[in-house]
Amino acid sequence: MESHEIAGFRKEELTIDMAKAQLMSLIYFLPCAIILGLPFYFIWAVDYNLQTIIEMVPKGIGVGGTMFFICVVLMGGIVLHELLHGVTFAFFAKHGIKSIKFGVMWAFLTPYCHCKEPLLVKHYILGALTPGLVMGIIPMVLALITGNLFVFAFGLFFTLAAGGDFMMVNLLRNVDFNVLVQDHPSKIGCYIYTPV
Repeated sequence: MESHEIAGFRKEELTIDMAKAQLMSLIYFLPCAIILGLPFYFIWAVDYNLQTIIEMVPKGIGVGGTMFFICVVLMGGIVLHELLHGVTFAFFAKHGIKSIKFGVMWAFLTPYCHCKEPLLVKHYILGALTPGLVMGIIPMVLALITGNLFVFAFGLFFTLAAGGDFMMVNLLRNVDFNVLVQDHPSKIGCYIYTPV
């Protein structure tokens, strides 16, 4: 799906190459991992050692079953991540869910959610941040309070998974919140529509 041309607006492309995107994702992830990881370690590390972690594995399913369960949770979480983007974008899109497309960039094994119509920057940013907050930051904060290592690991993984989303928000940091933005249909980035 190509981007829209909107009368009275100048279209500008904002994109980033895949290698830089992967590096930037890691850069956005590290501060969060440190800011929440260090307190978790200092508060709860005394409760965990190899033996207590092994005892957390449900009896009878073993290491293989545990690994399978973790893979199912992570795959389901990746689907939920994209659905959260889609639901948030659809809420603000003129044509609702009809404007949302899900797929996989097979060359990079990367699932995606694409909004086919322009949104206001403030709505686009909210849609971009929703999965990282709901599945990453909030679980990590809850784990910091409860001491649950698995919830912390889940939040840590999905904070890393939201690195590209944080990168997109950073790309838009100097753009007026009431300007229109649309996902780029084939690159990592977007189009900005500025009134002329």
